[in-house]
Amino acid sequence: MASPISFGGLGSGLDTRAIIDALIAVERVPIQQMETRKKGDQDKINLLNTFRGKVDALRTKANALGSLAGFLSFKVSQSEEGLATISASGSAAAGTHSLVVNQVATTDRWAFNGVADPDADLGTVDGQTVSFTYDGQTYTATMDAATSSLNDIASKINAAAQDKVAATVVNAGTSAAPSWQLVLTAKQTGKNYRIGAIATTVTNLSINAAGPNAQGVAQSTNNISVGSNAIAVVDGLTVERTDNDFDDVIAGVSISLLDADPAKTVQFTVEADKTAVKGKVKEFVDAYNEVVKFVRDQNKYDPEKGPGGALFGDSALKTIQRTLSGALFGQTAAQVSADTSGYGTLRLVGVESQSDGSLKINDKVMDAKIDADLTKFADLFADTDGFNNAGAPVGTPRYYFDITADTGLGDDLARAIDQVVKSYGDQSGSFYKGVFDARVETLNSNIKGINERIEQRELRIDRMQEQLTRRFASLESLMAQLQSQSAYLNR
Repeated sequence: MASPISFGGLGSGLDTRAIIDALIAVERVPIQQMETRKKGDQDKINLLNTFRGKVDALRTKANALGSLAGFLSFKVSQSEEGLATISASGSAAAGTHSLVVNQVATTDRWAFNGVADPDADLGTVDGQTVSFTYDGQTYTATMDAATSSLNDIASKINAAAQDKVAATVVNAGTSAAPSWQLVLTAKQTGKNYRIGAIATTVTNLSINAAGPNAQGVAQSTNNISVGSNAIAVVDGLTVERTDNDFDDVIAGVSISLLDADPAKTVQFTVEADKTAVKGKVKEFVDAYNEVVKFVRDQNKYDPEKGPGGALFGDSALKTIQRTLSGALFGQTAAQVSADTSGYGTLRLVGVESQSDGSLKINDKVMDAKIDADLTKFADLFADTDGFNNAGAPVGTPRYYFDITADTGLGDDLARAIDQVVKSYGDQSGSFYKGVFDARVETLNSNIKGINERIEQRELRIDRMQEQLTRRFASLESLMAQLQSQSAYLNR
């Protein structure tokens, strides 16, 4: 804080301002040291958040490998194109199937008889209506005579029916001889979503509202498209749906009908996509290596340059490193010896450890293992026997541990990471902070304490500067008086 007192050392011959500044600068040295420590803690927080992101990315990849549906990938080849789009998810099973598309789902659509001008009022009195039913509900649009044009009617129907039925106005004639028609279109396909009981009391708006017959054939030219279900024969079984998606017929297989041709049979084969499976393992290895590289870079030490990063030796790094190692490489001797098929460890399936702690895929070994037995390969990573938390302490989160015989390394690792990074409370009221939350909270507390100490020291320095300024001002005044007296006596 600047003092209102100003002087220049005229009485004493000293540069008193420089002296005060030098004294204050000495007092500020501890503040500079605290600022340095604060910046160091903030750098650690930023690095911990970066590290948290890398660990989260690894957990996501591990979790994807932790279930067969997430780990396995299947591809589909089909004998006929254009009739259906067929795909398979990781929960599918290899096999060959047949498909005959008898009928695709269609949308119910009606057109009122045409008028010459879409902006001319069609009603003659207020209160005339257009009504219809859809999906068990009746919708009614009421018109005033002065606002009863085809465009007005369409707008009021859309307001009444909202997103169930769409009303549009189209010119079915020519520009020279227009025929503007009000068209009602159902928003969903299938016979259960037909528009029925169409009625109009608007004087100059007409329609033949006779619905389709029992076979689904239109009996009125105004019913320009009859809502019909999709019908297909899948592996000899006739299946009917209100839309063209048959996602629940074969487990893990999605079938979307495109066109009907009862004379053609589509043969399609679902088989494991080994390239995609290997790609998922590679993504996991890459995510793991990102975490390992971060830890390695932070923990480097050079005799001349010192630690490699601000998190050198940090407990969070040690905890994560220990967690990853335990989950991926913590098999007991009994488990290893019990593996008679050669799929019990990462190394055996082609994921090899490097001298720097990273992992590397041995393509030759992994390709051979996948080709030999994809099921056993997947079983190493995926939990195939379900989760069992029996015996865990009361209130323990579900992800804490799994006591089933087969866990799967991906599932193991995802759960192990959750155990150390997630904060949670138990039924006893205790709360446990994850490793990142705990470290960041400690560092933030340090920063808060440093800020408080800096603020206190700044106040002391301000008071000290003010006191020094007043003292030197008094000294200058006294020296000036003495010099004046000396000059008087020496005359």
